[in-house]
Amino acid sequence: MHSSRRPVSRRTVLRGAGGLLAAAASPLAACSADPDFYTLVPWPGAAQAGGPAVVEVRTPSVAVSLDRERIVSSEGDYRLRTAGGDAWSEALPGMLGHVLTTDLQQRLPGSVVFAQNDAVATTALAVVELTVTRASRDAGGRAVLAGSLAVHWLGHDGGASDVLALSLPVGGSATGDLVAALSRLLGQVADRAAAHLRAMGAVVPSE
Repeated sequence: MHSSRRPVSRRTVLRGAGGLLAAAASPLAACSADPDFYTLVPWPGAAQAGGPAVVEVRTPSVAVSLDRERIVSSEGDYRLRTAGGDAWSEALPGMLGHVLTTDLQQRLPGSVVFAQNDAVATTALAVVELTVTRASRDAGGRAVLAGSLAVHWLGHDGGASDVLALSLPVGGSATGDLVAALSRLLGQVADRAAAHLRAMGAVVPSE
């Protein structure tokens, strides 16, 4: 369900008096080489009906240290490292929100699930809110997804919240391996959110 294959970077070609020079031969051109872009992907889980009929996934809140073009590869020893020329294909908060939405759509076949700011002709009954404070490798090389999850009725009492401290081994040292592991961890977040939504039921609490 995932792929670690990286897109081929386009390389600038310079034309000089002696013909064509590959960009790799020029330090200036090497600095301007396009990055390889990566994206999180949906991760399947158990599909089961139940929960509110309409659910909105709010755009996740992401720590400033993670909300950057370059992928944060690891954190530890008071240092944050980025993955060289590897970058996210879009802003991380929006990507997280749309992948989590797709994960929940698959897990909650009886509910309409949409991401915040999507054009929809319906009003949410329940809301999913995710905060991400860490999404990288730890000192031991495991992928870590940390933060918090809250699921609640819109404008009513009732719901649940979790502190997230999820981790699992990474299949390799490449950036694609880390992104695949983070996709699996986001699927685990969707599992928790779906369970909370089913526990809330389909009926909005009375005033």
